[in-house]
Amino acid sequence: MSGLRVLAVDDEQPALEDLAYLLRADPRIGEVQTARDGAAALKLLDRAMADGRPIDAVFLDIRMRGLDGVVLGRLLTQFSRPPKVVFVTAYEDHAVDAFELKAEDYLLKPVRPDRLAEAIRRVCAGSEAYTEPETSDTIPVELGGVTRFVASTEVRYVEARGDYARLHTATGSHLVRIPLAALEERWASAGFLRVHRSHLVAVKHIDELHIDSGRCVVRIGDTEIPVSRRHTRELRDLLVRRARRAKPDQ
Repeated sequence: MSGLRVLAVDDEQPALEDLAYLLRADPRIGEVQTARDGAAALKLLDRAMADGRPIDAVFLDIRMRGLDGVVLGRLLTQFSRPPKVVFVTAYEDHAVDAFELKAEDYLLKPVRPDRLAEAIRRVCAGSEAYTEPETSDTIPVELGGVTRFVASTEVRYVEARGDYARLHTATGSHLVRIPLAALEERWASAGFLRVHRSHLVAVKHIDELHIDSGRCVVRIGDTEIPVSRRHTRELRDLLVRRARRAKPDQ
């Protein structure tokens, strides 16, 4: 899978073009189709399903002529494989509808690139159609006067140390002058997930997740790492999806 297949729907051509442009600029998006109204969107969705290339996510305006976005969103929930929905609107008064329809996100126009990137991240986290690319990045560390380059693929988890971060690998740890928040953004596409205010983990290295007395913990090797409440569901769903993809066909 080279990226998500998405459909942008808006009855205002300039807004539709702007949204499509921003979507195509994101490396997680593989294909962008557009529709000017709800009826045209349904035809495109049906055609994509018939071709065996279903749409993964719909970025949907709400107030449109004819079939509005809320009605279309309800119709999408009836699909055998419903696409993820992100509402993109100039109005704040439909947030409750979005919540009831379990939309991935609710963006206000004009769409900010950073908010759109976050919406795409949520779609990816909730989609079995997207697999995190195996990318590698290196960080220089000092070892007894010798500079060594540690690849992100070697790192199992990262601990925050103020303006520093401690990288933990299978053979040791290294303190580097990089804030955890910077590494979170830098390594998001390499399969790292923030699970706590002080911890970033490589999801592929997680050996176990368990919840005891309402407290969620992941184990990486012999180390147990706390997971905050706000990250528990996202991490658990991500691990389930990875397990399903790794399971051989019966």
